[in-house]
Amino acid sequence: MRLRCAVLDDYQGVALSMADWGAVADEVDVRVVREYIGDRDRLVETIEDCEILVVMRERTPFPAELFARLPRLRLLITSGMRNASIDLEAAARHGVTVCGTASNSEPPVELTWALLLGLARGVVRENTALRTGGPWQSTVGADLYGRRLGLLGLGKIGARVAAVGQAFGMDVVAWSRNLTDERAEEAGARRAASLEDLLESSDFVSVHLVLGERTRGLIGEAELKRMRPTAYLVNTSRAAIVDQDALATALREGWIAGAGTDVFDQEPLPADHPYRSLPNLLATPHLGYVTRRNYEGYFRQAVADIAAFLAGEPVRRLG
Repeated sequence: MRLRCAVLDDYQGVALSMADWGAVADEVDVRVVREYIGDRDRLVETIEDCEILVVMRERTPFPAELFARLPRLRLLITSGMRNASIDLEAAARHGVTVCGTASNSEPPVELTWALLLGLARGVVRENTALRTGGPWQSTVGADLYGRRLGLLGLGKIGARVAAVGQAFGMDVVAWSRNLTDERAEEAGARRAASLEDLLESSDFVSVHLVLGERTRGLIGEAELKRMRPTAYLVNTSRAAIVDQDALATALREGWIAGAGTDVFDQEPLPADHPYRSLPNLLATPHLGYVTRRNYEGYFRQAVADIAAFLAGEPVRRLG
């Protein structure tokens, strides 16, 4: 009996071309679902016949209630080795093996700088004016050289962002609760005395922390008001680290000059969300990890995980 596999949220329609699915073709029928399905009942109707599911990061959450409605499910594969939207305990109770793939840290670093540079030089506004016959030059760019870059988090991604900041001649400082002077120095940065000190003294602040109980809502109204009115905030980490309503207010009322974000509390972003109309917000639809090299790695390793599962061999389990 052939098994059924659905690849969810293949927005670009590339899942089947990014890997050789022939390795499992004799035993598994694979189909893709391109559109996001937010309605739980419709989602169940779409995938309830599947023994195997491949999901892209945290686009479709898998809480306990969903596992209970998918009795055929036996293998759930997520891109990356961390997915906070999957209830691993519920998966285990329902006999579902959850595994993942490797993920490269360079793509979110690159997008961080795309947002930061886009904000600093008014790229979108100037490009729109050029294409629509608007004014020829209407902005004055913010310098990077000699300015302070404040990094919240100095892990694998934050350290790479720091290296680029150094290449631009920026003064790089960093903060996290467990950061030491030695670790900061290794990454070419200085440890800020406190979160408040970093926010008050930085011209650009970029978020690279893991979401957890200690970081959820870390940047709220009080923290945004500590930033300079000429400063910019960039978040390519997790939306919940920054209070979304407070950020919208900060942008509307000019507490900060602008912000760049790739992550949102609700994805896809609703059509009437205020973020869609804020002129000083540069936003991208969660593209940090969306590159060819990452996608090829995700789907090739997803195929390998399926093959290993079918052969009864160990897979890259989460949790």
